[in-house]
Amino acid sequence: MSRIFFLIAALTFAQVVAGQIDSFQFTVMDEIPSSPVKDQQHTGTCWSFATTSFVETELIRLGQPVFDISEMYFVRCAYEEKAQSYVRFHGANNFGQGGQAHDVMNAIRKYGMVTEDEYPGLNYGSVVHAHAELEAVLKAFLEAVISNPNKRLTTAWLPAFRGILDAYLGVLPDRNKSSLSAIKFNPNDYIELTSFNHHPFYQKILLEIPDNWSHDLYYNLPLDELMQVVKHALSNGYSVCWDGDVSEKSFAYRKGVALLPVTRIEEISGSDKERWIGIAEKDFAKRMANFESPVPEVAVNQENRQLNFDNLTSTDDHLMHLTGMATDQNGTLYFLTKNSWGTEGIYNGYLYMSESYVRMKTIAVMVHRDAIPVGVREKLGL
Repeated sequence: MSRIFFLIAALTFAQVVAGQIDSFQFTVMDEIPSSPVKDQQHTGTCWSFATTSFVETELIRLGQPVFDISEMYFVRCAYEEKAQSYVRFHGANNFGQGGQAHDVMNAIRKYGMVTEDEYPGLNYGSVVHAHAELEAVLKAFLEAVISNPNKRLTTAWLPAFRGILDAYLGVLPDRNKSSLSAIKFNPNDYIELTSFNHHPFYQKILLEIPDNWSHDLYYNLPLDELMQVVKHALSNGYSVCWDGDVSEKSFAYRKGVALLPVTRIEEISGSDKERWIGIAEKDFAKRMANFESPVPEVAVNQENRQLNFDNLTSTDDHLMHLTGMATDQNGTLYFLTKNSWGTEGIYNGYLYMSESYVRMKTIAVMVHRDAIPVGVREKLGL
């Protein structure tokens, strides 16, 4: 027995020295009540799903029951706005399935909102959302319009475009008859924030991402203050709509985590470095890439974040919904993140994004203005 005990002890010590630590053990500190996870299915409409989840969650915070709001209603409304912008820019503006959080708020401001039962957006012989054909048909139609064969646009093109949307997604319901028509929700209470130093801080700036087709403006904050806003919001009962990059292999949704592992032992600082010295390079690389347990992560600052944006390794890929914060067994902070890819996965549609990952890969966030700390609000003139 004693030999077995010492063997186990020796193996445990070797694992610690080699950085072999236990699998993830998360402790949730703050979790905000939210609506059920949904599935965007075969569409590029994460912006609508994430922001609709955000709105549903805000309504819960404001004392309303859990509503199932139609994402496709906002998609339908946005397509019409996109089309008019695309034509006015002679085809030199972005047109596609993508969008931003403000597209939902802009739609609510102009068109209101309806429930999923009132507008499911499935009018094309499918039980799941699939928009590849729809996007292709809409784009081909608009290309014919902007070619301007009559040398002057007719008054028929926009009603005809609406007809395509009606055929695929369904005729828009009367929003005044919606069960949501009496719900008090003010889209003007919501602020979009970003952090890039090629623009001045504490000002509204045009964020140069293709899916900002409406050219809305974002408040620009230093990175540390942007993260302060996110943490302050979540610790005070406000969720956060998150827009960022998920193209990295370290966005390991199947493992339920998003990390930003270091690539070399030399990148590790402090006492944690000692635990990894002596491990073979190939073993170190394997450990950093298996995403099954906590690992040392890149220290993210304003400069390397900006570099990743400028060289297009951090791009506007996906919107999700932050609904809480957690720590792993080493005390590292993570953000509990609600995705829109259904409830499959080890955390039933959620994942944990590390603080390093969020610092590097956030493109923008949306929060209620009251979720912003007073000192930051003052700097922004809010």
